[in-house]
Amino acid sequence: MDTNLLLYPMLAHVLWVAFLYVLLTVVRAPAVWGFIQSKRASWAEVEPRISANLSNQFEWPLFFYVVCVLLVSQGGVVEPLQVWLAWVFVAGRLVHSFVQILTNNIRFRGLIFTINFLAVLAMWAVMLI
Repeated sequence: MDTNLLLYPMLAHVLWVAFLYVLLTVVRAPAVWGFIQSKRASWAEVEPRISANLSNQFEWPLFFYVVCVLLVSQGGVVEPLQVWLAWVFVAGRLVHSFVQILTNNIRFRGLIFTINFLAVLAMWAVMLI
């Protein structure tokens, strides 16, 4: 497969992170602009979760981007498994975000993170083999 196919999951993750920035801005806007006076507002509870999730998008995903950039920079052909694993990673990041932002289910979030973690490790392993 063409290495450029790895650019699509990378772009999808970038767009997801951009969406999270917009969401965080919208959630913070009422308090920043003085529209609400009470921390009991419905968004006040979810704002720290969005913020934490946004931070998470710059931790383990770093290793995803590094392996993708290495594969693309090598040119030539990439294994279809690599592209599939990249999409598994991106889908997992989306699910991880929903679970972290909308629930307090740490076990499920941990399971989703493990899938993301293993997908990236597998991408590295396939590249090195």
